[in-house]
Amino acid sequence: MQTSSSTPAASRQAAYLAGFKNYLGLMAALLAMCVMFAFLSENFLSAATFITLSNDIPPLVVMSVGMTFILIIGGIDLSVGSVMALAASMLSMAMVRWGWPLYAAAPLGVVVAALCGTLTGMVSVHWRIPSFIVSLGVLEIARGLAYQVTNSRTEYIGSAVDVISSPILFGMSPAFLSAIAIVIIAQLVLTRTVLGRYWIGIGTNEEAVRLSGVNPNPSKILAFALMGALAGIAALFQVSRLEAADPNGGVGMELQVIAAVVIGGTSLMGGRGSIVSTFIGVLIISVLEAGLAQVGVSEPMKRIITGAVIVVAVILDTYRRRGQRHAR
Repeated sequence: MQTSSSTPAASRQAAYLAGFKNYLGLMAALLAMCVMFAFLSENFLSAATFITLSNDIPPLVVMSVGMTFILIIGGIDLSVGSVMALAASMLSMAMVRWGWPLYAAAPLGVVVAALCGTLTGMVSVHWRIPSFIVSLGVLEIARGLAYQVTNSRTEYIGSAVDVISSPILFGMSPAFLSAIAIVIIAQLVLTRTVLGRYWIGIGTNEEAVRLSGVNPNPSKILAFALMGALAGIAALFQVSRLEAADPNGGVGMELQVIAAVVIGGTSLMGGRGSIVSTFIGVLIISVLEAGLAQVGVSEPMKRIITGAVIVVAVILDTYRRRGQRHAR
C-alpha cells in the first residue's frame, strides 16, 4: 500500500526532473550557439542584435504557443501562416477602406483568425479527419480569402499601427512584452488548470479520457480556436512592424512554428510539451537564423542548416520517448 500511494508523487517528481533537464539542455544549446556566433561575427554580441531579435520574434512566439497546444493534443495545424495573412488583410481593410481605428480593427482580425481555427477543429473532430488534411484545406481557403480582400495587393496602413512595435523599454516593444505575457499565461494554463490537464490527457490517451467520463471534443476544438486567435494576434504584430498587410505574408511560417515547437521538446505524438521550452525553441531558431545571416551564409545554406537542426531535434525526441518507456 505504501508503494502504490507514493507512485503518483514519484511520477510527478520524475516529470519535473525531466522538464528541468530539458530546460537545461535547451539553454545550453542556446548559449553554445551565442558563443559560436560571437567568435564568428564581431557584431553578434551587441545590443542592436538582441533588440532586433526581440522585436522580430513576437509573431513567431505567439503562434508557437498555439502550436504547442495543438501538438500536445496530438494534432497539427498547417494553416497558421495563411490564417495570419487573412487576419492581417482584414485588419488592413477595416483601417484603410472602412476608416476603423486600430482598437476596433485589431479584434476583427483576431476573431476572423479564431473562426478559421474553430473551423479546422470542428471538421477534424466531428468527422474524425486528421487535422493535417483539414488544415491543408483551410490553408488554401484562408490564402484565397486574403487575396480577395486585398485584391492581391499589399495594403499600406502607415504609422497608425507602428505603436505596437515601437521600442518603449530598453529597446523592447509592446509586441515583445505582450508575447512574453502570453507565454507566461499559456504556461500557467497548461500546468495549473483543468483544461491544461485535459489537453495533456487527450494527447497521451484520448480513449482513457473519454472512458473517465470527459468528452474530449470541446477541449480539442478550443485548442484549435486558440491557435487561430493567436495567429490573429501574430498578424497584428506583423502588420505593426511592417506598417502594411501583405497577402503573401506568412508563407512557410507554419514550418518555422512547428520547428520551434519541436526543438523545444514538444512531442509530435502528443501528450508532452512546455510553453517555456517552446519559447526557448523560438530563441534557438531566431538566433540561428540571425547568426547565419551575420556570418554571410547564403539563403539556401541557411535553409539546409535549419532543416538539419529540425531533423536532429526529432531524432532526439524519439530517443527521449524510448528512454521514458524503458524507465517505466
